Amino acid sequence: MAASADPQRIIIENCSIATVDAHDTEYASGYIVVADNRIESVGAGRAPEGLTGVVRRIDATGHLATPGLVNTHHHFYQWITRGLATDHNLFNWLVALYPTWARIDEPMARAAAQGSLAMMARGGVTTAMDHHYVFPKGSGDLSGAIIGAAREMGVRFTLARGSMDRSEKDGGLPPDFAVETLESALAATEATIDAHHDTSFDAMTQVAVAPCSPFSVSTELMRQGAELARRKGVRLHTHGSETLEEEQFCKELFGMGPTEYFESTGWLGNDVWMAHCVHMNDSDIAAFARTGTGVAHCPSSNARLAAGIARVPDMLAAGVPVGLGVDGTASNESGELHTELRNALLINRLGPHREAALNARQVLRLGTFGGARVLGRADQIGSLEAGKLADLVLWKLDTLAHSSIADPVTALIFGAAAPVTLSPAGPVKNAARTHPQCAPPAPPPVHDLHDLHHLREPHHRTTYAPPPWTPRRRRRVTDRRNRRGR
Repeated sequence: MAASADPQRIIIENCSIATVDAHDTEYASGYIVVADNRIESVGAGRAPEGLTGVVRRIDATGHLATPGLVNTHHHFYQWITRGLATDHNLFNWLVALYPTWARIDEPMARAAAQGSLAMMARGGVTTAMDHHYVFPKGSGDLSGAIIGAAREMGVRFTLARGSMDRSEKDGGLPPDFAVETLESALAATEATIDAHHDTSFDAMTQVAVAPCSPFSVSTELMRQGAELARRKGVRLHTHGSETLEEEQFCKELFGMGPTEYFESTGWLGNDVWMAHCVHMNDSDIAAFARTGTGVAHCPSSNARLAAGIARVPDMLAAGVPVGLGVDGTASNESGELHTELRNALLINRLGPHREAALNARQVLRLGTFGGARVLGRADQIGSLEAGKLADLVLWKLDTLAHSSIADPVTALIFGAAAPVTLSPAGPVKNAARTHPQCAPPAPPPVHDLHDLHHLREPHHRTTYAPPPWTPRRRRRVTDRRNRRGR
């Protein structure tokens, strides 16, 4: 919704600000004025005097304000298989875990989404996506469960409705009982778009078409999936060029490399983004730049599965849109995007560009504006500018962990993970979340830092309930208590 004629305002003052706008404007001490759910103004010093409708004034001394982080690749369901297959490459890891994933149901999907979203929100993510492609028969409404969890968490969300129709019997990796038919996958994807995709400026839920990968999807599903996405006006997402094994698979099966295969099936374009893109040559990068195809860079997952180091500096130099992704928590157990800022910088410095690969402000841009661009939402989120949605976070930097780092952006990226004390998303204080119009009128006080809950729809959410402990965990705790005589 646009700001009303008589908007309710929040004033945030006395913080460092990294706007991540086109000029990388920063303020050592500045203010942000939020009117309803939009940023009204950003600047140096104190906020303008005489503003009306102020319902909250926040003293953010000791904090850095940035755009909320944008996660561009994830698999929420993998929350329930963290810590397994820890010494495998990608293909062996998939083969080890597919049989477990293929038994997921609606309650599991919801609990896994709650855990995944909570970990990201507590670390500064305000916009997330989930690439869910496992839909066992009789498993219930998995897409609805995931979208519902995101809505309750107050996270702006893109569901990449995935699919697989190439099983082991067809030369793919998934077991036969884990895939859909071509027809059912396309029909279910279209139904999900019709039920959930919101095209409005401040949309909280959008849907993308997202067949899983070349080694789990037929060529016909890739082609018809692209046609469906463009007919419905939604974005396209898949995995691409993640490992050398994938490149070999494509050459053996299709007679061409992954990028050529994607182009032949209609999967290059400014409405497409792909996860990983680790093994890309100069012509691949040039094709992505020419077509505006985006990349979700997942450094921790790529390291955990020994996939390699994506050529992010070369992609950026060529003009390829790049954002950051957590990836699933079965290949990145931390489940946090703010750690990917640091890991993207450090891992890329191990490549040929060494210390010149990426700097702190470049990776902050990857995690904010870059992600917004990849998701097709750069006009609405990703930078702190007047008229954009108020998806912002405050990072607490006046702590021991950051006390001797003078530059706040350097402290955020190079230092220990900074606490988030203000965000429009997250599991904290859900019970108290109501729209300010529901509150009794009062003079605007100087508040402690709370979340910007009322800037997001819906206004009433249930309390976050973490997934239940596993029996093994419960036994360990019980045994420990018994030893203590409790």
